[in-house]
Amino acid sequence: MIPRQRVGWTGLWGAALAASFSPLRVQLLFAIVAIGIIGMAHGASDLEVVKRERQLPFLTSYGLVIIVCLIWWHCDPTLALPGFLLASAIHFAVEDAPQGHLAERLARGVSMIAAPATLHLSEFRTILHQAGLFSALPDAAALAIAVAGGVCAISLIIAGVIRHDLRLTGGMLALLLLPAFVGFSMGFLIMHALPQTRQRRDRLGCTGYIGYLHATWPVLTAAIMLAAVTTFMMLPADKTGIQSLFAALAALAVPHMLITPWFESRHHE
Repeated sequence: MIPRQRVGWTGLWGAALAASFSPLRVQLLFAIVAIGIIGMAHGASDLEVVKRERQLPFLTSYGLVIIVCLIWWHCDPTLALPGFLLASAIHFAVEDAPQGHLAERLARGVSMIAAPATLHLSEFRTILHQAGLFSALPDAAALAIAVAGGVCAISLIIAGVIRHDLRLTGGMLALLLLPAFVGFSMGFLIMHALPQTRQRRDRLGCTGYIGYLHATWPVLTAAIMLAAVTTFMMLPADKTGIQSLFAALAALAVPHMLITPWFESRHHE
């Protein structure tokens, strides 16, 4: 019998390849499912890793940051978008290789955000423009991002080959080769979300992903509802849906990146 994990990865890669040869709207849909549903599961256990006596201030802080993010994105997306991307790069650098050398951690953070621009620069610039940048990304800045992403991704691919690290090699190749939306989605899942979900699952003592989802489904459901409401509220002014996706992701990701580490029980034991 073929292991379920192999079937899951085969299906995921198949969907990614199919989306890669589809219009941008299909690629956006793939990103919504991959990042907003599958990837969101690793943050759904944030409440479970906070001690019970700290959960009320945690939820209060978490909610306030969500509100601030949504207001900020609505009022000034030109500033909110670069801030979100920078915070994401730092988060990936810190979380994805906690024991790694500083150079590797920096390369991981940069490549997660910038590598999709290396071979798909025009699409990358279009996405950023539709996500909230009122003016097009300057040529010099776009080229710098593309080069930095390519250099970091290639260096990590070489490191992955030397270490026989299929996750690192596969994640970087996805970021580099696949179209921007699809590449980031796959890189995010391979390099960050799925390993983090596995760690959280083991930490909570769940025997499998079904048990993990059973333990976290109220928060995961609330997160999906918040993302849906955010998208619905922004749709009249967002014909492509890209800005809505980024706003919803920021509202859910920023408190996960900034608030959870301060309240996580392992930092207070």
